[in-house]
Amino acid sequence: MEINNDDLVFIRPNLAIEPLIDNWYAWPHLVSPATAAMNIKDRHLKIMNSYVQNPTIHAAAIKSPKMLGGPFIDYGGKRVEEIKALISNTLEQCAGLLGLREDIIQLNEMLKKEARGYALTDLYSKVPERLQGLVELIYDVNNNASFRFFESLLYATEYYNESLQSFNLFLVKDDDSRSFVLSTPKLPNDEILRVNLPFKSEKIDELFDLSITPRKFSEIKDIFDIEPGKEELFKSFFTTTAPRQYEKYEGDGILTRYFGHACILTETKHTTILADPLISYGYETDISRYSYEDLPEKIDYVLITHNHQDHILFETLLRIRSRVANIIVPRSNGGSLQDPNLKLMFQKLGFKNIIELGEMETLEFKDCAITGLPFIGEHCDLDVRSKLCHQVKFSDGLKMLFAADSCNVSPRLYERIHGITGDIDVIFLGMECEGAPLTWLYGPLMPETLARDKDESRRLAGCNFEQSKALIDVFNPSNVFVYAMGMEPWLKYISSIKYTDESKPIVESNKLIAYCHSKNIEPERLYGEKIIEYKLEPTLD
Repeated sequence: MEINNDDLVFIRPNLAIEPLIDNWYAWPHLVSPATAAMNIKDRHLKIMNSYVQNPTIHAAAIKSPKMLGGPFIDYGGKRVEEIKALISNTLEQCAGLLGLREDIIQLNEMLKKEARGYALTDLYSKVPERLQGLVELIYDVNNNASFRFFESLLYATEYYNESLQSFNLFLVKDDDSRSFVLSTPKLPNDEILRVNLPFKSEKIDELFDLSITPRKFSEIKDIFDIEPGKEELFKSFFTTTAPRQYEKYEGDGILTRYFGHACILTETKHTTILADPLISYGYETDISRYSYEDLPEKIDYVLITHNHQDHILFETLLRIRSRVANIIVPRSNGGSLQDPNLKLMFQKLGFKNIIELGEMETLEFKDCAITGLPFIGEHCDLDVRSKLCHQVKFSDGLKMLFAADSCNVSPRLYERIHGITGDIDVIFLGMECEGAPLTWLYGPLMPETLARDKDESRRLAGCNFEQSKALIDVFNPSNVFVYAMGMEPWLKYISSIKYTDESKPIVESNKLIAYCHSKNIEPERLYGEKIIEYKLEPTLD
């Protein structure tokens, strides 16, 4: 149907916003200037230079299931000249960040050589120029020297460069068409509209508000400066057909819906909570799933469990930003390179009402309370504090635990927590227990190469069967849901995971499901979509 300027239009349910930083898919470690500097040098430029030197190796590797998620560009060995141009552009546009990276490496080297347990006062003058006034030099109690960033000041420098931010708009038509985001830069094509705006732009909210409230096409067209020749493409993103109407939950209980991976929407009559938002688009598919049309108009609280790219997905968060009243994030450890501050990051990206929550702290709301519980493991033994499990306790006493990828490597911890919280009725637990090695995600942040055997031993892994069993034995739940497995096919571009029946996470989670049945606990390994309603017992005044 032809769309005219005076037509009232909605966005199509499969319209994606793909946020980019320096032409690469934006994830949290590309936002904070320090982690961005390390990744641009030791991930992006390394992958692109490798591709230019031997594109056929990349083309062959992409075809191998064993190489999923590897450092290989997915352009079939073609578009080499465009990658060369992108390398030149990165070297020019990111020169300041690349210099910052060199100074971080130099600072590490200086501390390694000169910080011998004596006072660090005289070493401040030896801090590299770009880092002067941005770091504090510190020892731990074992006299190991390190440093921390004043991250709020770092964001105020030229190293936080919003001109590197842009986004693609395009229609997602299937589960298989997108390349793995950490390995392939985003080159233009005829089905993509590149928009050069920072992520904080309110124009993004105006665009995606059209998922609920229509506007004249002429009005929305005037908001964006569409390049010549892209007008018809832009017009294809809209429809005059109203979206399916969302039905607000009016029951007296708790309605919980699984959207895929670790994304859970929990609703009462008064409150909506969305954990780790990652939403599929609305298009024809054989696999039933919830999409953006199944979200409420307003989301009271978004819960973020930890700072990995499959749990903080800007693609989803930017699309729903104007609907979100509050975002609850884990408190960080105050300036370490590997643990950027989530509150600062979200504020810089235009989100409002960011609430930091610490371990065993509780936020009280009208008909529920949210408590941050310790989250251990899954971060390769790095000192990362910005991670939390969330216990949600409802007004009738029913408790849910969103444990995400927390790995129960210390069962005594959860025994101590149980002494405070008591039993938990419903547990959502990640069991991606194989995980990638440390350097797959954190390698660019490491100043020295880690030995392969050490790297392989430190993995991004969730609970195995024994660890999960110990958690369940402590909290005595009625329901156990295995989630956050990366199984859904629409997640491949983020997780790069493809299981078989022999895959360790499947084998281990099968054991857990059998164990739960033996204990009269109702278990399920979630996939696609799931809806559960819990009836609340009326309370006596």
